[in-house]
Amino acid sequence: MPSPTPFVPDTQTFLTLIGRNLSQHAAKIPSWEALFSLSSQQLKEAGIEPARSRRYLLHWRNKFRNGEFGIGGDLTEIHDGKAELRIVEVPVEGRGSEQKMATLTSSPGMRKIVVNVAPGQEKPTVPLTEAKPVGRVTIKRASVIAGPYVDHISGKSGAAVIRIQEGLWEQRRGHKVDGGERRKAEVRSKRRAAERKAGKA
Repeated sequence: MPSPTPFVPDTQTFLTLIGRNLSQHAAKIPSWEALFSLSSQQLKEAGIEPARSRRYLLHWRNKFRNGEFGIGGDLTEIHDGKAELRIVEVPVEGRGSEQKMATLTSSPGMRKIVVNVAPGQEKPTVPLTEAKPVGRVTIKRASVIAGPYVDHISGKSGAAVIRIQEGLWEQRRGHKVDGGERRKAEVRSKRRAAERKAGKA
């Protein structure tokens, strides 16, 4: 049974993040323990339909149990459903780090990472040597935090927020083209025949 996290504190948030309108079923799952213990049959009896929605829920349930999160899943400073990010410089570790030269974007012996900070703060609460970079985001043009669902804070360089919202972790369903793989040849053959027939008319 995985424990809730600062970014995913309850069932409603979990279902909201994984998307596909599963948040509408939150009332059918009474607790966090139920979320991670109900079988597919029990979810069906609770009224979670169609079957592909249950399979998708079980898929994400297993990923979360294994510590596999979407963007924001590793954040700890969450307030009012959002997390603030900042770009900071941290010491370069490893052999030869002390010889690392300064560049246009970083100081000597330092490198830039994106960290999660408390609201309104410029640096994390832990020492910079212990700061962990936020996953699934990158730094562009030395001072821009880039990543899916990342919103920049107006007027602040190197600052951004990630908000808990519907479908933040959603894995989009593919769409079938010409009836999908099994019917594609048949559908296209009929279309060509219809086009030839229309051309002769």
